[in-house]
Amino acid sequence: MDFCDLIIKKRSGRELSEDEIRYLVKGTVDESIPDYQLSAFLMAVVFQGMTDRETAALTMAMAYSGETVDLSELCYTVDKHSTGGVGDKTSLIVGPIAAACGCTVAKMSGKGLGHTGGTIDKLESVPGVRTEMSKEAFLKQAKSVGLVIAGQSGDLAPADKKLYALRDVTGTVESLPLIVSSIMSKKLASGANSIVLDVKTGSGAFMHTLEDSCRLAQSMVTIGRACGRKIDAVISDMSAPLGNCIGNAMEVEEAIEVLKGNGPEDLKELCLELASDMVRLALDISAKEAKDKAQKALDTGYAAQCFGRFMLAQGAKADPIEHPELLPKARYSMPVIASQSGYLTAVDALALGNVSLKLGAGRKTKKDVIDPAAGIRVYKKPGDYVHKGDLLAMLYTNQECACVIPDSAYAFEEEKPKPRSLIYKTFV
Repeated sequence: MDFCDLIIKKRSGRELSEDEIRYLVKGTVDESIPDYQLSAFLMAVVFQGMTDRETAALTMAMAYSGETVDLSELCYTVDKHSTGGVGDKTSLIVGPIAAACGCTVAKMSGKGLGHTGGTIDKLESVPGVRTEMSKEAFLKQAKSVGLVIAGQSGDLAPADKKLYALRDVTGTVESLPLIVSSIMSKKLASGANSIVLDVKTGSGAFMHTLEDSCRLAQSMVTIGRACGRKIDAVISDMSAPLGNCIGNAMEVEEAIEVLKGNGPEDLKELCLELASDMVRLALDISAKEAKDKAQKALDTGYAAQCFGRFMLAQGAKADPIEHPELLPKARYSMPVIASQSGYLTAVDALALGNVSLKLGAGRKTKKDVIDPAAGIRVYKKPGDYVHKGDLLAMLYTNQECACVIPDSAYAFEEEKPKPRSLIYKTFV
């Protein structure tokens, strides 16, 4: 097979066969297809797109291009994936809730690149926690605790790793079929039978418009089901930070507060929605029964107990539910003061995310070291009335720096705004 013919075929808008797509993926992994030809193919996909059949074939081929996690010996396996955002610590909350309801949450996750850390960075901010483990240890903890979150193996979906690196440097990241196959190939390789997707929309999200977010969610659900998984998606707001904390250790502390029955209402609402959906899919029960189970897991404290067992199983020096004081704290703090009075109509998630990056909470490159204590605590959110001189936020860092949140991140009006929607749409 001549790969140049496949480039021309896709450039002409014709559909590739499954054999041709498998040939593409094999050549990507064994490097028999040179980067310049792969780059040309990726650009052809950007302009011509791919059919659902092509996207499903590409997803499956990438999922099985390396190691896969076999969870067949476990019951009621479920995973949750978020497209990412500012203050998004939902995995730390929904995992324990779902496990407390009888699901098995065996999750592979990655480190963050951008304004805040990923789930792995948040976990590693807890003293002693390890996220690298063997397959045997991963499965053993999944069986004994019902919840395990480990760093993604480099051998998991290696074709995606190679193609994503090329997309990043060739201006071909923003292609729906390539985005969908990238996300879903890793989810399929991770082995869970059921998957819930949290697709963010707004300034702090990968997709800024509701229309684009819906297209992404619908496509991922379609492809996931075509690949034999039970899968649902939720579209949630990321125009403002989720919860009140941005930054790794601070987000762990906030997750603990929610598991104790406290914490900000927006974070609790979204986590209950996602956890309920995970329970409904995995246990094959009604939406009402799943919601009741999830709420009871929170109310009884059983979800918090699951979180503690999960943390101790992964090496935490102490249960952070009982000893949150062990989480790292920053040396310096800087207040952000309101320069005017009025109702807050907007708190720009992206602007706050960029400030948290400068404070040390995120990384610009994969080699950068994250400061687990750095971050932002938000005191005022959209809909709140603010007096001039009120505390809007507090910045935390271990660096001697003069970071500020720009005034443009906040919008004020004289009249109280309508409540913003947290959850826009679900695909079930």
